[in-house]
Amino acid sequence: MLNRPHYIILSLVALLTLLVLNLPHQTASRVKLAIGGLFLPLVGLTSSGQQVIGQGAAAIMPRRELLNQNEQLRRDNEHSRVLAMQAQEALRENERLRQLVGWQKQTPWKLQLANVILQEPANWWRTVQINRGSRDGLRVDLPVLTPEGLVGRISSVGLTRSQVVLLGDPNCRVSALIQETRDMGVISSGSAGPLDYSLLDLSIYQANNNNLKPGQSVVTSGKGGIFPPGIPIGKIADYHSAEYGLYIEARVKLDANLSALEEVWVLFP
Repeated sequence: MLNRPHYIILSLVALLTLLVLNLPHQTASRVKLAIGGLFLPLVGLTSSGQQVIGQGAAAIMPRRELLNQNEQLRRDNEHSRVLAMQAQEALRENERLRQLVGWQKQTPWKLQLANVILQEPANWWRTVQINRGSRDGLRVDLPVLTPEGLVGRISSVGLTRSQVVLLGDPNCRVSALIQETRDMGVISSGSAGPLDYSLLDLSIYQANNNNLKPGQSVVTSGKGGIFPPGIPIGKIADYHSAEYGLYIEARVKLDANLSALEEVWVLFP
């Protein structure tokens, strides 16, 4: 039941209502605006709270969906990294090919570029296969080189590929010349063994020990009938007299890296 204070409040509200209704139009509008201003903060607070609650509910997502999104982001990141690696390798290959083409324009020889497509697993540093064959004009005994120096020669030819026997193989002997002393000799397989492919033996007959020095340049002499003169082979590493001084045995550090062949040039007459 309502007590006396409640009746008084209801009576005041009813009286105020009657007064507002009987006021002139402009005055009634001002009174309504003032009363509305008193309750506006409460209304705004209520709507703001509802908006925050709605945003919070929208931000809350199931754990499974979050895990799926995280996994998708991880896959996208890995894919982007793979694409970046591929782009870097393509840039390195393009730069290498530009250098090769620039070197070709500077040389007086007729050259044809070939890619190394296979290395023999049992004899991997002595023979390789390239993606050029008889239909490209290749034939046996054509020299093979890189911008750094001589690599070897064509040993067998197929229609679309050929085999290259590299320096250091017993079947690839080269007539060589020391540029500084003009002493000639023969490049053969290295005495360091099959594991050290960067050092080869150079047997020099009728040479003067006093003229030989480490670091002197060794090139093809052009006397062997296969390799034209002037192709770089390597540098003298060291030397010693052999067979009671009948000839000099020198070791030659190759200019070309036979373990990292990717592109080579085939030299035509």
